[in-house]
This record gives sequence, C-alpha cells and structure tokens, in this order.
Amino acid sequence: MHDFTVLVLEGAYASSVALTHDMLATSAALASRARVPAPRWRFCSLEGGSVTLQGGMRIDTARLPLRSRDDRSTWVLPGLGMDTPALLAQRLARDDVCRITAALQRHARSGGAVAASCSSVFLLQAAGLLDGRRATTTWWLAPLLQQQEPGCKVDADRMVCADGPVTTAGAAFAQTDLMLHLLRQRCGAALADAVCRALLIDGRQAQAPFIVPELLASGDNLVARLAARVDKALPQAPSVAMLADEFCMSERSLSRHVHRATGKSTQALVQSVRLRRARALLEGSRMTVDQVAEAVGYQDATALRRLMKKIAGANPSRYRSVVAA
Repeated sequence: MHDFTVLVLEGAYASSVALTHDMLATSAALASRARVPAPRWRFCSLEGGSVTLQGGMRIDTARLPLRSRDDRSTWVLPGLGMDTPALLAQRLARDDVCRITAALQRHARSGGAVAASCSSVFLLQAAGLLDGRRATTTWWLAPLLQQQEPGCKVDADRMVCADGPVTTAGAAFAQTDLMLHLLRQRCGAALADAVCRALLIDGRQAQAPFIVPELLASGDNLVARLAARVDKALPQAPSVAMLADEFCMSERSLSRHVHRATGKSTQALVQSVRLRRARALLEGSRMTVDQVAEAVGYQDATALRRLMKKIAGANPSRYRSVVAA
C-alpha cells in the first residue's frame, strides 16, 4: 500500500515535481528518527516510463493502474506551470488531461483523497471535485477558477485549503506547503516538523502577502487604474463611494466589475493596495511600524497589525526582520 501517488503529466513544472520527490525522500530518511513509519510513494503517469518536464528535465514513472479498487493513497498533482488563462486552456484541452480527470473521478468515488497545487487545481475542477468545496490556487488564476466553478468558494488568500478529501494549494512553490500539510495529515506532526527543520522550510498559511492587485486582475484596465488611484492617494485612501463616483459608475456596478475581474470586493482591493505599500515600507525603510501604519492610512499600528494578521497571516514584525537582517 502506498501513502502517496504522485501523478506526473508531460510538461509539468519541474520544480514542483522535484520538490515533491525531495520532500518525500527526506521524510523517508527521517522517519526512524521521528519514530514513525516511513511514508511509501510512487510517481505515476498514464503510460509509465520517462516523462519530460518543463525545461527538458525527465523523471521515471510507473504506469498508473487506472482501476485499482484498494488504492487508499492520496493522489498528488504537482503544478503544471501554466501562468496565463490561454496557456491553461490549451493544456486542459489535451487528451491526457481528459484521461487523468476520469481517473481522478474514479479515485474520488472510491473514497480516495486528492491534492493539487497551482494550475493543477484546474484538473480537480475539470473532474468535478471542487463543487461545494473551499479551494485555493495560484492567486492570479483564482478569478478564473471561480468563474469556471461558481459552486466552489475560491480563497485566493490561503496557501493551503483542505476540505474533506480534497486539498489544494497556491502558486507553484506552494507545493512545499501542500506536501508539509499532507505529511502532517498522513504521517503525523513529528515527521512534518522534522522535514521542515532538515530542509529549512516553514509552512506558510497565506499567499496574500505576495498578491499584486493589478496582476490579480489579469490585465483588467479598470482594476489597474483603481489600484493606481488608491496607491497614489495613500495615506488618504478613497472610499468605495468616491471611487465609484470618480469612475462614473454606481457602487454596485463597480463592485460587480471588480469581483468579476479579481474575485474580491472593492474594499478588499483597497486593502490589498494598502497591504502591499505597508509591506514595501516595512522591508525597504527604517520607518517604525506606527509610521508605516500612518503612511498607509491607519491611525495606529494596532489596525495595521490586525489587517496584516487577517489577510497575510503575519504580523508587521515578520517583514521588519528582513530589514533588521
């Protein structure tokens, strides 16, 4: 019996596949020290044999047994590295994706767990496994995922979302966060913590600190102009009503447009701009936290700490330490 079945598609993101392999290998090496059974895994593809990844790297795989009835392993999909909706649509239209999604459906129907990061989350959506669940993906594709799966609650701020047998993670290097979560869930906290220490990695709870509001809109001109308007106005951030008036729209129309482009409310977009400016000041200046709070429009540091903790999952001091170093 295997604990993990890693599904490798042609052209998968090489780093995502390699991270998965190295973290599993490290966990096996450390298992006896953590006094837990070593995890068992296999790397599979539809046909088996050598699979070419992005950049020309290759990995040997076993043939995926499509009709295994007693497979209780967690199926893991490393990221595909598709960074635009157009490239993603082309990749999802290929025959191997149709075959993989059918296999995912069978595995889920038999009670199996599935996990994916980055653009591979769209394979879970294509398999019909996200409806009615909470999920995340790489933040700049989150609005697209929400459009394609209205019944899913897409939380682009989260690094990892676990909802029953379905676990999803954010951008490509969130594969480390995904594997830490799966190791902790399947093999226990002691082994996951040992892997963290050995590889000098730390599970992150949020990808919100890395979101660039303009990029979140995938090129939407109005949202880019809104973000620029808010950034220029800081510390006096305009209200939603003021923004709607300036852009000659009703608040409701503005809200619908922003949500369609970003998956966020207009107020959340304003907060993202403030958060980005605050982080830049914390990392790149000697301003105190109180001064940074004032610079982004808060009366004191308490409000900034509350915002950063809620949205980014971290206190301002986390970013201040970068400067101090």
